[in-house]
Amino acid sequence: MNTLIKILAKSGLLKGDLDHHLVRASMVLIFVLFGYQKWFEYEAQTLIPFISNGPLTFWMYPVFGLHGASYFLGVSKWLTAALLTWGFWNPKAGVFGAILSVATFITTVAIIPFMSDGWDAAAGFPAMNGNVAFLMKDVVFLAVSVYLLKQDVVRASLPAAERCECQQVGGARAWAAGEVAVKS
Repeated sequence: MNTLIKILAKSGLLKGDLDHHLVRASMVLIFVLFGYQKWFEYEAQTLIPFISNGPLTFWMYPVFGLHGASYFLGVSKWLTAALLTWGFWNPKAGVFGAILSVATFITTVAIIPFMSDGWDAAAGFPAMNGNVAFLMKDVVFLAVSVYLLKQDVVRASLPAAERCECQQVGGARAWAAGEVAVKS
């Protein structure tokens, strides 16, 4: 195991911002694909139990209707994807995209306790059924969104010259976080 750790440490694969870029690109892909689904009838029907049981989404059907609510979610997911993509180059846009991402997953995680038939009747809590099991992935997406928000706030808080210098050197996030903490 020590040999593997040494090889990985020396490889350069884990240096710089590769992890940050992979996480950001993954979230962009997720928001693009989830946003795309919202334009189709099958997805509008699939969303009914989620929107209806959500403490933060219950208002969408009376305001937008069945398809309007689905379209609203599609546009919001594509907006989030666009801002996260722009965040590769502009940390302030990344902050806004990450805030939308955090809000998205707070909204979906909040549905979990209210989902009807979410827990297996025979086994009870924590044995999940259908929609609750599907929503549990959003707990991880929420954590990833908070990570992106933190990274983008650190990047945005640095002067532009330092930001460019740090990106060239690599591994700047830990340094930048320490500098921001010292300056605060």
